[in-house]
Amino acid sequence: MPKPRKKSPFEVEKYLRTAGVARKIETYGKGQTIFSQGEPCHAVMYLQRGVVKLTVTSSSGKEAVIALLDAGEFFGEGCIAGQPLRSATAIATEPSSVLVIGKQEMIRVLHEEHEFSDRFVSYMLQRNVRVEEDLADQLFNSSEKRLARALLLVARYGKEEQPEKIVAKLSQETLAEMIGTTRSRVSFFMNRFRKLGYIKYNGGLEINSSLLRVVLHD
Repeated sequence: MPKPRKKSPFEVEKYLRTAGVARKIETYGKGQTIFSQGEPCHAVMYLQRGVVKLTVTSSSGKEAVIALLDAGEFFGEGCIAGQPLRSATAIATEPSSVLVIGKQEMIRVLHEEHEFSDRFVSYMLQRNVRVEEDLADQLFNSSEKRLARALLLVARYGKEEQPEKIVAKLSQETLAEMIGTTRSRVSFFMNRFRKLGYIKYNGGLEINSSLLRVVLHD
């Protein structure tokens, strides 16, 4: 009896492009705002190409970077949980292409396409774990460890399908906003990491997996 054929993995982007999902494609240039904090929240976004920075601004005007998103990630999903207004600002940090899926359409797809729903829920759970880890990182780790962890995360450390390299330029100001310190402190630690061989500049910022030693060191 022939063995059953192995089911091919579910491809989120291919499904979104071919399954009749009502969506539109928007393109953004470097530095262009996709949506702003406080705007009505009525669609979910899927980053098809590029990099997107999510920031939040306090009532006193202080801004913080809460995430850097790469191709294949969802954002703006708060609308399907009843969030009426955007809680963050999304900015393209390099030329980006975004699939925009309306709230009701996204809800319909989640109800009707179970495999897609499973993948989306899995992504949201991973996002929640990341948020908890980020909070613990801010509360208990030094700025040096926070910077090392941020660099490893942006370089997709631990994901075999992702190279351990930051292709897009990442400013020290952005890194400082991500980890809650000053640009001068980031510059100091970046120079230290470079001298130790943990990072190097070679047409972009390359991250050596040995940078993990900084995170693990007590």
